[in-house]
Amino acid sequence: MLAPMEGVTHPTLRTILSEHGGIGIVCTEFVRISRGPLSLKNIRKEVIKSPGVPLCVQVMGTDVDKMADAAGAVAEAGADVVDINLGCPAPRAVRAGAGSAMLKNPELLYEVLCSMRKKVPGLMSAKIRAGFDTSAHVLEIGKIVQEAGADYIVVHPRRRTDFFEGTADWRPIKLLVDNLDIPVVGNGDIWYAEDALRMEKETGCAGVMIGRPALRNPWIFQQLDSLRKGESVYSPSGADLAAFINSTFDRYVDAFPRAKKGPIGKLKELISYLTRAIPDERETRRLCLRAKSLEEIRGVVESRLASRSVEDIDLMPNGHLALESSGRV
Repeated sequence: MLAPMEGVTHPTLRTILSEHGGIGIVCTEFVRISRGPLSLKNIRKEVIKSPGVPLCVQVMGTDVDKMADAAGAVAEAGADVVDINLGCPAPRAVRAGAGSAMLKNPELLYEVLCSMRKKVPGLMSAKIRAGFDTSAHVLEIGKIVQEAGADYIVVHPRRRTDFFEGTADWRPIKLLVDNLDIPVVGNGDIWYAEDALRMEKETGCAGVMIGRPALRNPWIFQQLDSLRKGESVYSPSGADLAAFINSTFDRYVDAFPRAKKGPIGKLKELISYLTRAIPDERETRRLCLRAKSLEEIRGVVESRLASRSVEDIDLMPNGHLALESSGRV
């Protein structure tokens, strides 16, 4: 599964990544359900599918009735899965009692989930963190999600207090696998395709969700699919990475013509992840982020990426350069 990521998993990127193959479900960034008037028309607009891959639409909020209506609206509009965000660590969400803050309010969580279940005829899921300040209550939360009627649960095994720092502790995933009847999907620090297989082996999870590592390596799902099938695994070269960036540039130009400063901001955000796969990432990233035009970015990509060999970039399925920290406990 491609994880929901705020400001990142827009329809264009979801489609680009799904075209590489290996993705079972793509997820939208969360749809915030505020206390203001609920616009079902605008909510339905979030249901934009990529060809050939199911869509999960994630909603986030605390109002029981509005969350139910929003869930029903996206389900009616064609979402294959309706998911509730119980993991967002952002201060704004926490102040509103939403996202990861709902982990501290199990009674409200149960009520919201039950109300959503009544409006969602198809699949419904919840994506949680291991906890807010502590992971001691993760099993309690998992059982609430199950009892409220969710079809599966996704676990990011960091606490809210961790944000995205440190190394993910996969043990809460195994705890839920061992004690819940619904499928458990693991998430967190799957930087290389082989990490996904290791997570499945160590925790027994039914599947994996990948977020930031898919921005760093757009081929990770394809690699994982090949590993599972016992097939030869594709490892991109610097020329492949440069070609991917240039192709994405062209599609972003068409997708975000009205964005502030055009598509450059979104391109730079993606490049900040893609350049993590090269040993001298800081200088390349600095040059890209300082660029003032698309052509200037293309020049940096061509001069600093295109000639690199497969062995010189960290995009093999086994992480041969080990530039990222995997989720070992």
